[in-house]
Amino acid sequence: MPPCRVLFICTGNSARSILSEATLNHLGKGRFEAFSAGSQPTGRVNPYAIEELKALGIATEGLSSKSWDRFTEAGAPPLDIVITVCDNAANETCPVLFGDFVKSHWGLPDPAAAQGAGAAIAAFRRAHTLILYRITALLKLPVETMGRDELKQALDHIGSITDEEADA
Repeated sequence: MPPCRVLFICTGNSARSILSEATLNHLGKGRFEAFSAGSQPTGRVNPYAIEELKALGIATEGLSSKSWDRFTEAGAPPLDIVITVCDNAANETCPVLFGDFVKSHWGLPDPAAAQGAGAAIAAFRRAHTLILYRITALLKLPVETMGRDELKQALDHIGSITDEEADA
């Protein structure tokens, strides 16, 4: 059975979606294949995202900031799940994608918005802790046997998990 292909999308594709892609590829090896992209990619991965991943022993090779357009072109890998990770509370515009995949929203505050090295390190750690919690919940789902509606409902529930719940 081919792996479940998941695309994480945010605005700049430099932090949240990169952390999500690398973490799911690390923890879900074999069952999942993760990608990331941005609606307005910055063209570079945030160095704090790389530091956070490396600190946990998660591979960073091949990570890049890229446009979600590449996943709509001929020859793009077929996607099973698309998850937006932009923060609606910060009035970020999440991209709208059309296709035959299950869509969900896992809003996360943008750690790249933190000012100063100490605040940035803390913001990336906080964001990644929530990502780890949500991805662990995803890995517990029997995605291979779930119907679309059931999967959508489960993904939406995972996306509603807050910092406080992840820390508990």
